[in-house]
Amino acid sequence: MDIPKEFLSKEFLSQFKTGEDVTAFMKELHTRVYEQMLEAELDNHLGYEKHSNQGDHSGNSRNGSYKKQIQTEMGESVIQVPRDRKSEFEPVVVPKHQS
Repeated sequence: MDIPKEFLSKEFLSQFKTGEDVTAFMKELHTRVYEQMLEAELDNHLGYEKHSNQGDHSGNSRNGSYKKQIQTEMGESVIQVPRDRKSEFEPVVVPKHQS
């Protein structure tokens, strides 16, 4: 995978002053990537994207999210897992009842 050049620019990298800054950024990025993958899975499951009119009266729709603590190669993270009204959504990225 190629890293976008914006992530390697001197301007972007200058915001990190300590190793802790880099670690905090990487952990936040890791968390957001997992959450975006879960949102994409739910879009696929429901057949429409978030805020789309296609979801009106579809029989199933988004129903908020819940917090889940996961253990990954980056350590522990708390992510928001989206859910559907009928509780039919079975995430693949982070399966239910597993961390």
